[in-house]
Amino acid sequence: MRDHHSMPFGAELTPDGCRFRLWAPDVDRVTLCIEGPGPAREIAATPDADGWVQVVEDGVVQGTRYRWRLPDGLMVPDPASRYQPEDVHGPSEVIDPLGFQWTDQAWEGRPWDETVIYELHVGTFTPEGTFRAAIDQLDYLTDLGVTAVELMPVADFPGRWDWGYDGVHLFAPDAAYGHPDDLKALIDACHARGLQVFMDVVYNHFGPEGNYLHALAAKRFFDAGKHTPWGAAIAFDGPHGKWVSDFFVHNALYWVDEFHIDGLRLDAVHAIHDDRDLDVLDRIAEAVHGREGGDMRHIHLVLENDLNAAHRLTRDDGRATHYVAQWNDDSHHALHCLLTGESGGYYGDYAADPAAFLTRILAEGFAYQGEPSRHRGGEARGERSGHLPPTSFVNFLQNHDQIGNRAMGERIDSLARPEAVMAAESIVLLAPAIPLLFQGEEWGSRRPFLFFCDFGEDLHEAVRDGRRAEFESFPEFRDPEARKRIPDPMAEETFRLSKLDWSEATQPPHADRLAFTKALLSVRRHEIVPRLPRIDPRRSRAELVADRVVTARWGMEGHWRLSLLANLSDRPVDDIVPLSGRVIWTTNTAGGRPDALNPWAVVWAIEDAE
Repeated sequence: MRDHHSMPFGAELTPDGCRFRLWAPDVDRVTLCIEGPGPAREIAATPDADGWVQVVEDGVVQGTRYRWRLPDGLMVPDPASRYQPEDVHGPSEVIDPLGFQWTDQAWEGRPWDETVIYELHVGTFTPEGTFRAAIDQLDYLTDLGVTAVELMPVADFPGRWDWGYDGVHLFAPDAAYGHPDDLKALIDACHARGLQVFMDVVYNHFGPEGNYLHALAAKRFFDAGKHTPWGAAIAFDGPHGKWVSDFFVHNALYWVDEFHIDGLRLDAVHAIHDDRDLDVLDRIAEAVHGREGGDMRHIHLVLENDLNAAHRLTRDDGRATHYVAQWNDDSHHALHCLLTGESGGYYGDYAADPAAFLTRILAEGFAYQGEPSRHRGGEARGERSGHLPPTSFVNFLQNHDQIGNRAMGERIDSLARPEAVMAAESIVLLAPAIPLLFQGEEWGSRRPFLFFCDFGEDLHEAVRDGRRAEFESFPEFRDPEARKRIPDPMAEETFRLSKLDWSEATQPPHADRLAFTKALLSVRRHEIVPRLPRIDPRRSRAELVADRVVTARWGMEGHWRLSLLANLSDRPVDDIVPLSGRVIWTTNTAGGRPDALNPWAVVWAIEDAE
C-alpha cells in the first residue's frame, strides 16, 4: 500500500512534471533554482494577484534539491518542504510519497478508551537518537503494556538537537532523526505491534531561526498587533486567514494520511489567536474527521490548553465531535504538590490543599473550572467539566514540560520518596482518565531531561542568558553564581545528559519499579479498560475522608462502581471505612486491620453500589 496527501503548495510530483507552488505575496518576483542532481537550472516566475507562484518542471525526480531566490538575492527553502537534508537553511528535497510501501493496510487504529500513552523524544530515547533506532525498542514498549507512542515534535528544527518546539519546516521530519521514509518505517512497525502513534504538532508559533515565511509573507502570515510568548501571532483571522489556516489544516491531514499517524497533540492552543466563528482548531478537527474514508480507522485529536476550555471536548452520543481529550496539567500539579510540598510558580495555585484539588480532579476532570488563578494574576480559569467522561483528560505524573522546565531537569524520583511516587503512579495508571508515561518513568529513571537546543551562534548568548534569567525569582537561584550552574541549553553535554540510560532498567531498584509499572498496566488492561465505556460521569464522586486521605467512586451502568481509597501522607491512618467488593490493586500492607491505611497506601476495588 502506498499513500500520498496532495497539497496545494510545495513540490508535488505529477504525470506532467513536478509542480512547485509557493505563496509569496510580499515580493514581486521569485526564481526557482533547481540545484540537482542533474543539470542545474533557474525558472523565473511572478506571483499572481493572490501572491501564488506556480512552476511545473519536467525531469524532476525524488532527491532533486531546490530553493527559491528572492529579488534581494536571498535563497530560501520551501516552507512546505517534505525534507531538509541540510537543515533549515539548506535546499529542500523533492520526495515521492508513493515510494514507501506500507504493510499496515489492515490497521484500523485503536479505540481511545484503550489508550495508554508513552511520550518519547526521538533524539534522547536511544543512544543513536533516530527513527530507525527507536524501532528496536518497540517490543519492549508492547511488553510494558502501553498502547500508544507519542513523539515529541519531529518537524525540522535548527541545529543538531532540540526539543522540537522550535520547528520551522512543519512538513519535513528532521534530518537528524532520519529520512521521511525512516519515520514511516517506525510508524509501520508500531502498527505491526498494535501500537498507535501520536505526534506533537506546534501550530502557535515558529522557531527563532530558519523561518523564511517572514521573507515571503510576513505582512499576511503574521499579526504584529497580537502577541505570543514567541513574538507576533500567526494571523489565522487576518484578511488572508484562509491561506494561513490551510497551511496548518493540510499539515494535520499530511501527517494523518501520508504518514498514517493515529493522532495529533496540538501544543499550547491557548496561544493561538483566532476570533472567527469557525476558528482554525475547529477547521483542523472538521478536516481530519471529515476526510474521505475518515471512518475507516480511529484518529484521535488531543489538546494542550491552559484555558481548560471544556467546550473543546464536546461529546455527541458519547463520541468526541472534535477533540477527544486535553492534557490535564491540573492533575500533575496537585499530585506534585502532594509528593514534594513545592509551592513556587504555578504550584502556588494548588499548594494550600492539593488533596482537595485532587478529589475534584478525580470526580470532575479539571481542578480550575472558572475560579480565579493567583498565578495568572487573579484571572478566572477554566470551564465546567464534570459532565465530560473521564477519558476526556490525559493525566500524568511526569512529561517533558514538567521535568524539562525545571532548572536542573529533575525527575520526580529525584524529588520525592519512592513510596510516594509509587502511590501517585498507582492513581494515574488506574484512574479512568487516559494515562501518560514519559520515557524512563516506568523504571524510575533519575536521568535529567534538560532544556536543550542548537541555534546559530548569534542566538547562543541570548538563549543561555534568557534560560538562566527565568529562574531569578527562585530562592535557590537568586545569586548570579548559582544561576551559572544551570546547564547551558546550547551545550552538547546538556543534550547528552538527557539521553536515557537503558542499562538502568535491569538494575535494582529500577527493575523492581519496572515490574511494578507492568503490573499496574496489566490491571488497567484487564480491569479498567473494559469498564470505561460504561462509566457515567454524572455518578462520579470524590471526597476527603481525613487529612490527605482521598476516596473516589465512578458509577457505571447497572449498579457497579470503580472505587479508590488512598492515604497520601507520611503517617498511618486508622478508623477508615474500607472499600467493599473485589480488590483489584492494593499497596496497603496493614495486616489484618481493614480499617487501617499505611502511609502512601492505595487501594482500588470493584464495588457493588447496592
